[in-house]
Amino acid sequence: MERDLVRQALGLHGPSLLSLLRTEQHENPDFRGLLPPAGPGLEAPPPARKERGIDNIEIQHFIAKKADLLFSHSWKTNVPATTETSEENEDYYAIMPPLEQFMDIPSAERRELFFRDVERGDIVIGRISSIREFGFFMVLFCLRSGVVRDIADLEITALCPLRDVPSHSSHGDPLSYYQTGDLIQAAIKDIDRYHEKITVSLHTSALSPSLASTKLGVISSEELPLHYRRSVEIASGLETYEKVLHHSLGFANPAVVEFLVSKLGLSESNPPSLMRGLQSKNFNEEDFATALRKKQSASWALKCVKVGVDYFKEGRHVDAMNEYNKALEIDAQNVEALVARGALYATKGSLNKAIDDFEVALENCPTHRNARKYLCQTLVERGGQLEEEDKFLNAESYYKKALNIDETFQEAEDALVKLRRQMQKSLEMREKQAAKEERQKEKKIETSAEKLRKLLKEEKRYLISLSKEASGT
Repeated sequence: MERDLVRQALGLHGPSLLSLLRTEQHENPDFRGLLPPAGPGLEAPPPARKERGIDNIEIQHFIAKKADLLFSHSWKTNVPATTETSEENEDYYAIMPPLEQFMDIPSAERRELFFRDVERGDIVIGRISSIREFGFFMVLFCLRSGVVRDIADLEITALCPLRDVPSHSSHGDPLSYYQTGDLIQAAIKDIDRYHEKITVSLHTSALSPSLASTKLGVISSEELPLHYRRSVEIASGLETYEKVLHHSLGFANPAVVEFLVSKLGLSESNPPSLMRGLQSKNFNEEDFATALRKKQSASWALKCVKVGVDYFKEGRHVDAMNEYNKALEIDAQNVEALVARGALYATKGSLNKAIDDFEVALENCPTHRNARKYLCQTLVERGGQLEEEDKFLNAESYYKKALNIDETFQEAEDALVKLRRQMQKSLEMREKQAAKEERQKEKKIETSAEKLRKLLKEEKRYLISLSKEASGT
């Protein structure tokens, strides 16, 4: 239970909220120490910061009924909140001027809100108005951290004592470095809310731990916070909050919700809620938004599949394909859409595309009968094509794949038996052809040798006859 927040609410709304809390939260053990029962002699409720009428009684009733949720720690989960160390996040979410700049709020009330919300360690920016021997005074015009308020015209003054001005050299007066009119970024060191006095420091030790790396001291106009620069841009115009918001680049970021949720340290799978019926502890994982969106997408995709099937029956194959593709854009893993599109691919002769769709469908739903059946049929058909191209080994792999998916698929079994017979027959024919070629080769070699012997005999007879003729002469 965030007890400080409870006390702040009681301090703002006063005794009427205390009475309502006693009524609504009397059985809640977290509130018993904070809300003692009413009676004489007991501690008085925290005084309200300002006298208020009964105008906000509905808000008080809401706070009292939802107090156990509003002030609980469940708003922050174990998800680490992202820290913003610079304003480069403008691309991720809209950085807006303070809301009160668009509203007609009296300056006295804005001043009161500023002193109510500002805290030690917050970063303020102002301009030096005067320099004294004990320090310098600065007029504040914006905040860089904490609750951002519209204070540019409120003439709120802060003192930076000499002891809180770091020296920029080993000798000399630290104040000699500064001039009237300098833009100064400082950390709030002390606050006197009653007298509305603020003391600031230029030492980083005065910063809160999350802001420890922030530069303090003189800054340029380019280093002013983006929300303040936006304030200056629209100060003289009649821009509405909505118009400025919609013109912001970060507002159009499709991931803005996810970014802001992570920035606040909230979990999408375990979100806080002020509706008791939507408390996450009462729901299973499939009841969260992510699972519900998945179911919704599947439902929309099925509607497209049904329209596509009707088109397919009418012979309007192009329209059917468009509907199947639309279904898969909505739900990329939709089994029915994958099976329907695969069947259309198979009908048009694009067997490889059909096989891809059937395989994805079967991965997503291994028990889907049509995905299994159509995949096996298409594998057998593709194997037949390869068989006609005499790519027997490739065809065999498709038949085997079909049998691995469904070992009882008779078409694949018959095709594989037939293929193996044909492969055996083809092997035998190749062996016979090889033997025949070998015999022909041997016969050819024999014929050539015999011709050579005849030539040698004729050559021998010829030489003998020449020898006889020579001896007779």
